[in-house]
Amino acid sequence: MLGGLVVGCSGTKDQPAAGDAGKTGTTAVDKKPITFTWLAYDRTEGKIRSDWDIFKEIEAKTGVKVDFQVVSQEGLTEKRQIMIATNSVTDFIQVSTQEGRDNGPEKVFLNLKDYLDKAPNLKKFYDKYPEAKAQATGSDGGLYTVPVLEGDAEGKGFNFVWLARKDLVSKVNLKEPTNPDELYQYLKALKEKYPDAYPYSPAAVNGDVGLYTVMGNMFTGISGFYNLNPQTDKYAFAPYENGYKDAIVYMNKLYNEKLLDPEYPFLTGPQWEERMMKGKALVSFYWKANLATLTDSAKKAGAPADYELDAIAPVVAPGVKNYLYSRAVVGSSGRAISAKVKDKDRAVQFLDYLLSEEGTNYLALGIQGKSYTLDNGKPLFMKEFGDTPYVPLRRDFGVWYDMINLNNALSREAWERSASDKMKAINTKYAPFIVPAPKASVKTKEELELEKSKLNNLTKFLEQKMTEFVTGKTPINDTTYAQFIDQAKKLGSDDLLNMYNTAYKRTYGK
Repeated sequence: MLGGLVVGCSGTKDQPAAGDAGKTGTTAVDKKPITFTWLAYDRTEGKIRSDWDIFKEIEAKTGVKVDFQVVSQEGLTEKRQIMIATNSVTDFIQVSTQEGRDNGPEKVFLNLKDYLDKAPNLKKFYDKYPEAKAQATGSDGGLYTVPVLEGDAEGKGFNFVWLARKDLVSKVNLKEPTNPDELYQYLKALKEKYPDAYPYSPAAVNGDVGLYTVMGNMFTGISGFYNLNPQTDKYAFAPYENGYKDAIVYMNKLYNEKLLDPEYPFLTGPQWEERMMKGKALVSFYWKANLATLTDSAKKAGAPADYELDAIAPVVAPGVKNYLYSRAVVGSSGRAISAKVKDKDRAVQFLDYLLSEEGTNYLALGIQGKSYTLDNGKPLFMKEFGDTPYVPLRRDFGVWYDMINLNNALSREAWERSASDKMKAINTKYAPFIVPAPKASVKTKEELELEKSKLNNLTKFLEQKMTEFVTGKTPINDTTYAQFIDQAKKLGSDDLLNMYNTAYKRTYGK
């Protein structure tokens, strides 16, 4: 497990070792006071604070005071892009690994490769995670980011589940569906019992929880328009696959019979949540972590006392592999240091400390006895935090905070261990379906330009045409589907597919 070698590792008396990004939880550091700026944004769970205990502890151990430069989540991307374009980034900043590779050689970010002999935890990190090293490596061979760890090395952790209103399903005495036909009957029975509801309401049109992603995967085994096929270990374009037309016909059937929310193309996130909370939507595909939050919010908004969301197993068509991808081990974002930081050695030394066991624990777990405890040597968050520990952790402790934490995998492992019996049962139910996520490819500048020039327009076309098919604006037949594929080809579907496979093969020797 990433961050999971937690028993018997070195650490201080108050802060036992729990992370595996580094084994030297007592790395020697220069403690002369120094301040580094750090770009961050306020989370909805709680705003950035200057008095979080973990940073008091970190300052005591390292002499480093962190001065967070806070922006809104909405303004974060623009602020970061301006900083990069003007070479005025904060001392520490989280950027995409692509931004690191592109701008590091231009002297925007510090080349960490030059300091590996002084940073044992950093060196160990790159040695342990070659995928992270590949994502961090610029065109000049320099290392410019420390990618954030997201998933366990065994590929068991996952983000998404099928949600259903268990309290209402129980009243209809329905069995869980195991294929699309049974899912149709399941939704139809709910509609008959609760005619004012639209049983299936997707949280988005496209993307991880989007209707077209979920249904495409159900009928083809490809998650999204482009993704790695776990059966062949090659990238595929879902509309080319057998079964994709069947997926469109199926969605159209759900739409015509009012089993699919007719407003799905226009729903915002808050509108979807309101439907789920008020019983206008009964089944969806969504973030596992939000199951408890949605339930609590619904009850606070006046839902019945027995309101309950629970997970049903994923469904696929006959002959299609039933799977969900795990969280990626290495994320697409990473921590970088400004090339203009005044004290480069201290900055690298501080980053190296944050990769040590002790530093990793502070950012990912917090302080033992306050935010987490140990069970047989393994960390788990305090029981009183319930199934949504990330709320108090981020709000009150600065733990597991986006753009700050470097090891989300360790945080998630502690969350899984401290989860309720219900959440553990969901994890057990989904365990047989989870397969390791694809590793991210490193694309050349030319490949990135190809993707930039074609993918957005192609995606817009696919979403628009799919919506026309599903809602009946365009009839579904062999002729219209052939026209759909022909137009996709004209917009670059073949070029993109070839590029994804070339980049993947080059990066990992597949």
